[in-house]
Amino acid sequence: MADYERVLKCWGAIEADYAGHGGEVLTRLFKEHPDTLKLFPKFKGIPQSELAGDTLVASHGATVLKKLGELLRAKGDHAAILQPLATTHANKHKIALNNFRLITEVLVKVMAEKAGLDTAGQGALKRVMDCIIRDIDRYYKEIGFAG
Repeated sequence: MADYERVLKCWGAIEADYAGHGGEVLTRLFKEHPDTLKLFPKFKGIPQSELAGDTLVASHGATVLKKLGELLRAKGDHAAILQPLATTHANKHKIALNNFRLITEVLVKVMAEKAGLDTAGQGALKRVMDCIIRDIDRYYKEIGFAG
């Protein structure tokens, strides 16, 4: 519970600009892990140099961060939020579990820079995301997705 609270203390800065921060998260994800761009067919054809300012990227990034905000506010009681998300990410999007780990790395960096998440907060965010990813893995196994 303390980990969620620690991260939520800085979450207001992220909420203040979901699109800007979300675009930053996805753009960095694609830059640091170029293979992840293939997981987003709607971004196909957008040159790497234009991803940072693209409204589709920013909009999807905002969606990602809004969902993360819901998960954070649920403070671990997130089955009703996470199960449908895991199901669509397995069945429709075919997102392997490791990709959640990759975006976690980027989220930690962006929150440190943009929301003032200190070292203890970064550790808290990593632990929160580990919990979420473990639960996604459990849902993946329940539906037979080898993510």
